This record gives sequence, structure tokens and C-alpha cells, in this order.
Amino acid sequence: MTPFADQTYLLARRSVVRTVRQPANVVFPLVFPLLLLAVNSGGLDAATNLPGFPTDSFVAFALAIPFIQGALFATMNAGTDLARDVQTGFLNRLSLTPMRGIVVLLGQLGGVVTMGVVQAVIYLAVGLAVGVRLASGPAGVLVIMAFAVLVSLGFGALGAFAALRTGSGEAVQSLFPVFFVFLFISSMNLPRDLIAIDWFRIAATANPVSYLIECVRSLIIAGWDAQALALGFGIATVIAVAALVLASWALRVRMAR
Repeated sequence: MTPFADQTYLLARRSVVRTVRQPANVVFPLVFPLLLLAVNSGGLDAATNLPGFPTDSFVAFALAIPFIQGALFATMNAGTDLARDVQTGFLNRLSLTPMRGIVVLLGQLGGVVTMGVVQAVIYLAVGLAVGVRLASGPAGVLVIMAFAVLVSLGFGALGAFAALRTGSGEAVQSLFPVFFVFLFISSMNLPRDLIAIDWFRIAATANPVSYLIECVRSLIIAGWDAQALALGFGIATVIAVAALVLASWALRVRMAR
């Protein structure tokens, strides 16, 4: 287990260092979700006056969104970096070593998860700095961090799968608009029961991203909502397991080539 752990750690550290050396891969995933949070909070604050709106602070309501946006950026970063390794032949050189293929995948995802934790800490810090108080208390912070790890792992594995199948960073980046559509057709701006447009409410209800957002949101404004937590963690786990299986299969195919 020592060589396995050492190899995974070294590749994860390489992933983090490579990301840090590209400021756009660090600053943009941190700043853009916070800017969108500020814009939405300023423009949609009047929504808190709607009967049945769960809180009087739209910042608290919308604070869950950056966590999912950060996961989408994790998909792009993980996939683009791995696709670059395919294009430069680094992955081929690794295949000639005794290193197991799963180490390559875990190392790449280890870097993604590390960045996901950093993002979650900053998002929470900004929320607390502007006056948001978690209804779930200090224990809720730990649950949010665990959820951030799980979501980053799942979406990072999706990015890795896309990179291994296509071997193209451009192809991976083209997925970003698709994922962003899922984010906007969700309950990010209004609770699903307050969405008046029928087709939009139905789409948001069928959209798994809604439940990922509502999982974090419940810890912030509601406390311990067992249903929201079960749905959020359940969907995140399904995404992570399915993505890891697909990425592992794509890695075996790529290494065999």
C-alpha cells in the first residue's frame, strides 16, 4: 500500500501544482461563482417577499449555487489537464512504468478534490463574512465540506471520462455549456414550489442538479432536512460511482492503446 499511496500522492500534488501555476484555473472558478452570487442576490432580493419564500436573505438562499458551479469547473479542469497528458504523451509514458492505471485516475481526482475543498472553504468564508449564518450550526459546515468532496469527485470523474474518451481538451471544454444549462434549469433562483411556469417547474423537478443545490441550501437555511440531505447525497453518490466506473473503463481502453 505504501507505493500505491506514494504514487497517488505525487500525482495529486502534480495536479494541484499544475492548476496553481495556471492562474486562470484558480481565479476564475473562485471569482466567477461569487460574482454571479452577488449579481443574483442584488437583482433577485425582492423574491424574498414572496409568500412561502424560505428565508428573508437571498444571499443565504443563493449561497449553495457556487458549490455546484465550483464542481462544474472541476469537471473542466480535471478533463482539460488529463486531455493534455494524453496529447503530450505523458499518459503513454506512464503506461510503460509499473504504475497501476487506477493511480493515474486517483491522482488526477485527488488534485480536483483538493481544489474543491479550497473552493468550498472560500465560499463559506464569504457567506459568513456577509452575515449568513448556517441553521445547521458548526456540524453543518462539516457536512457541507463532505458534500463538496463528493460532488467534486463525481464531476471531476466525468471530466476525466470525457478526456480519456476524446483525448481533446477542446472537446472537454465544449461540455461546459451543456452542464451550465442544467444549472440554470434548476431551482437555483427560486424554490421549486414557487416556480409559476409549469414546464420550468417540471424541468427543475426532473433535473438532478436541483437536488444537489437544495442539499446545501437546506443546511444553510433550514437546518437538518433529512429528505433534502438524502436526495442530495444519494444523487451525488450515484454520479460519483457511475463517473468513476466510466472513467476507469475509459482509462483501461486508453492505456491498452
